[in-house]
Amino acid sequence: MILSDLSIKRPVLAAVVMLALVTLGLFSYRRLSVEMFPSVEIPVISIVTKFPGASPESIEREVSKKIEEAVNQIAGVKHVMSYSRESVSTVVVEFRLEEKINEVSQEARAKIGAIRGNLPAAIEEPIIQKLDFNALPVASLAVKGKGMSAKELTTLVEKRIKRRLENVSGVGKVDMVGSARREVTVTIDPARLNALGLGIDTVVSGLQSENVNTPLGRLTHGGNEYPIRISGKPDRVEGFGNMVIARREGRGIALSEVAQVSDGAEEQRSLALINGEQAVALDILKQSGANMVQVVDGVKKSVGKLKKQLPPGVELTVVRDASIPTRESLADVKETMLIGGLLTIIIVFCFINSWRSTVITGLTLPISVISSFIIMNAMGMTLNVMTLMALSLAIGLLIDDAIVVRENIVRHLEHGEDHMTASRTGTSEIGLAVFATSMSIIAVFVPVAFMRGIVGRFFFQFGMTVAFAVLVSLFVSFTLDPMLSSRWHDPAIALKGRRKGVARLLDRFNERFETWADSYKKAISWALSHRKSVLGLAFASFVGGIVVFSTLESSG
Repeated sequence: MILSDLSIKRPVLAAVVMLALVTLGLFSYRRLSVEMFPSVEIPVISIVTKFPGASPESIEREVSKKIEEAVNQIAGVKHVMSYSRESVSTVVVEFRLEEKINEVSQEARAKIGAIRGNLPAAIEEPIIQKLDFNALPVASLAVKGKGMSAKELTTLVEKRIKRRLENVSGVGKVDMVGSARREVTVTIDPARLNALGLGIDTVVSGLQSENVNTPLGRLTHGGNEYPIRISGKPDRVEGFGNMVIARREGRGIALSEVAQVSDGAEEQRSLALINGEQAVALDILKQSGANMVQVVDGVKKSVGKLKKQLPPGVELTVVRDASIPTRESLADVKETMLIGGLLTIIIVFCFINSWRSTVITGLTLPISVISSFIIMNAMGMTLNVMTLMALSLAIGLLIDDAIVVRENIVRHLEHGEDHMTASRTGTSEIGLAVFATSMSIIAVFVPVAFMRGIVGRFFFQFGMTVAFAVLVSLFVSFTLDPMLSSRWHDPAIALKGRRKGVARLLDRFNERFETWADSYKKAISWALSHRKSVLGLAFASFVGGIVVFSTLESSG
């Protein structure tokens, strides 16, 4: 074979290629993100529109129905559903799997912008969101302050804690829950308002016209240019009482004449409790494609520094860590993969009974596994349960080719051939069979990567990882194994039947196993002599399997 002959003649080239695969694999591994599941685009978007004070009937008639009609014109729409509640309209649009979620999101935004004039003027800007499981908070923090009001605690969290966390690498957004932001409260006296003949709308419009900071233009004087602004916003709360909200008979009416102005906090629309005590919670959301584990570690490190800088009585704790299930699941899979690899090596040693042969075949495992990270990084995959499960499953498959090649080389060595000739002849003899076996495995797992539906999206990384790992193991079996077999002499081959200790026990085990193999030869001979009976038994098994399969329950 070309690959094996080239590797035997050029051992340095074969070694450099293996080192290159391992180096690229380790480099790719360091760049992989860590997630619980593969990052799969779910072709669903939600459009949330707020219409303060509107009834569900008005929401349905004036907002939801119009948005449904607009987005239904987008190509690839599969289902459109809407939920109309008091003050809120939610329209959920499901697209075909073939559609690109970013493109349809932009088109949905354009369609809604086109009908913006037909929607009520009082609605807030519609919020269009993609369905992304990896966009959930990766961590949640809670801040408590003894002796501090909700407003003071919120101000502290916003100015000192939230800003620091937003600067952590990989953090995309920090949401606050249970906050009570500072707010100027205007309490109107209805009796005074009626006495002056004013309405609520007059007070509102007066505040809107007075509480502004707006540019007026420029003033040029002596070759210099100065910007002119109206600064109507007061610096202190007391200044709001002096605002003129209306005029009657040439006299300005100040806000303090019809209302009381106080420095308070906005009405709380959310509540956060920790151990029954009121607190301010912070939900940490990561950037798209960021490594969840690294983001959480960065947040915890920043929290440790913040604790030393907070005022006395203020407690900052991590109440939820979404990376814990991911870490545990990945650790379990890694442990399973390691145990599987060790057991595979031990079993190979028991049958080959040579530590040199075990090393030659066992090198296929780490090289194939590490090289798999190259395709994972190149195709934008992540380290998740599916990709690591694929490597765990492939452990037993990756060493098959190397064992077959090495066994055939050892057989030629036992017949008295030198290591160079045995390596070349032994590899070429079974090269086609080993190649066909590996291609059949790849032919099974590649279609798994291209299954249809959402399930197929999740199994894409699984199938591609297994297929690439098997392909690398085939390459290693045709290059590194023959090269090492030709250069690294194994004295255990010449000592067969004359070994001591554990090696002698393993020789006896192999002799016993060959006795069992003779029974297998008899079974094969019987099958060849009774072909019709074997075919009938196989056909009956096939029909029985079809019957059992038809009785299995299925879920859509």
